[in-house]
Amino acid sequence: MTDRTPDDMTLEELREEIQQIDRELVELIAQRTYVADTIAGVKDEQGLPTTDEDQEQAVMDRAGENAERFDVDSNLVKAIFRLLIELNKVEQRDNRKTE
Repeated sequence: MTDRTPDDMTLEELREEIQQIDRELVELIAQRTYVADTIAGVKDEQGLPTTDEDQEQAVMDRAGENAERFDVDSNLVKAIFRLLIELNKVEQRDNRKTE
């Protein structure tokens, strides 16, 4: 990011900034997915179920707290995290079936 504020940037510069943020978001999702897959492997080795409702609730609580901290709509952030959790669970279940 430049030292300029968004108010000082052209439309093209703002779009480039969004593109960079989008790349970073995708990279973070990929990192999160990798760690979730690793957790799935540990759960499998330990004979633990794919779903851990207490952990899911803790993730959702943290998501809501972080949303408030950054003044972002908490419902939107929680919806995104719910989707990430569900996608990870589906992938974990699929991986257990194929192994």
